[in-house]
Amino acid sequence: MTFNDIFKSSFLDNVTSVSILDMLLTIVLAFAVGLFIFFIYKKTYQGVMYSSSFGISLLALTMITSLVILAVTSNVVLSLGMVGALSIVRFRTAIKEPLDIVFLFWAIAAGIVLAAGMIPLAVIGSVIIGIILLVFVNRKSHIIPYIVVLTCADSEAEKKAVEYLKKHTNRCVTKSKSVRSGLIELNLEVRLKEDNTDFINELSAIENVNSAMLVSYNGDYMS
Repeated sequence: MTFNDIFKSSFLDNVTSVSILDMLLTIVLAFAVGLFIFFIYKKTYQGVMYSSSFGISLLALTMITSLVILAVTSNVVLSLGMVGALSIVRFRTAIKEPLDIVFLFWAIAAGIVLAAGMIPLAVIGSVIIGIILLVFVNRKSHIIPYIVVLTCADSEAEKKAVEYLKKHTNRCVTKSKSVRSGLIELNLEVRLKEDNTDFINELSAIENVNSAMLVSYNGDYMS
């Protein structure tokens, strides 16, 4: 073994396997596409509390994925080792919104396609996906559903309240009912005839109706 063999390393040989231009171009494009995905996520978010950390993670995920795929495509041996390394990674974070999974998969797919050199596919595809999400996710229904939460003292008050709702709304469907000693609680889905919600005041004025609350219904009902 010579002196030169001691300092010879395959690690140093991989330094020039990916050009600086390819690195910079991939990082810049991944940042731009990730920023676009973050923008679409922010505009289409419909949850209760917006999480800025999740939006930023979409940006970072696009860039990280592109770097990993860029390294994999430059070295076949590295790709085999990367598969083994990533196979032991487990994510335990619960995804509450189904649409969040779409954005996660979108960010990963965009990073993969960019690093593979298919720049037009990544850019044009992301723009089309973003427009579709903006159109369909932000589309508002003409008839907005609501949930009426009623607490009544007896069954007679319950009957009067339900009859009143059926008379002053286009639709009234009981979602759940719970009965405790001297208290009846109802959750009803209603469709209003008009945007006026003054009927809830008259509903609460019915005898033995303890309270009446009107809340917006986002389509995810939990009994």
